[in-house]
Amino acid sequence: MSYDDQNIFAKILRAEIPATRVFEDDDTLCFMDIFPRADGHCLVIPKTPCRNLLDASPAQLAAVMATTQKVAKAAMAALQADGISVQQFNEGPGGQEVFHLHFHILPRWSGVSLRPPGQPGNMTRIAEFAGKLRTALG
Repeated sequence: MSYDDQNIFAKILRAEIPATRVFEDDDTLCFMDIFPRADGHCLVIPKTPCRNLLDASPAQLAAVMATTQKVAKAAMAALQADGISVQQFNEGPGGQEVFHLHFHILPRWSGVSLRPPGQPGNMTRIAEFAGKLRTALG
């Protein structure tokens, strides 16, 4: 399978469509999921083309994992989460819907289930969580 540079995350990277950005460095971008399954649900992607874990270079994986850990720690602190779920899917049968490598960071609280997939979030609330994450990230 080849990389499609017209996928939604590639368009976000090129600023062709908006995203609520939380953190970025030279190699990665973290932004809020607009279909959040948990409060503070965000995504981390490499800034370079990469379909998924199966074709990622070691450098892409190292950069994305470092940012994933950094944002997960910030989410634990900023949102007073009890835990964090990190999800990553590969190819359609593996659950992948956007074919650009991405990791989901889902803050979790005891006794609170994930929301069903595919439900649009409240953009005001999403922006509030993004602000808390940005503050915790410094």
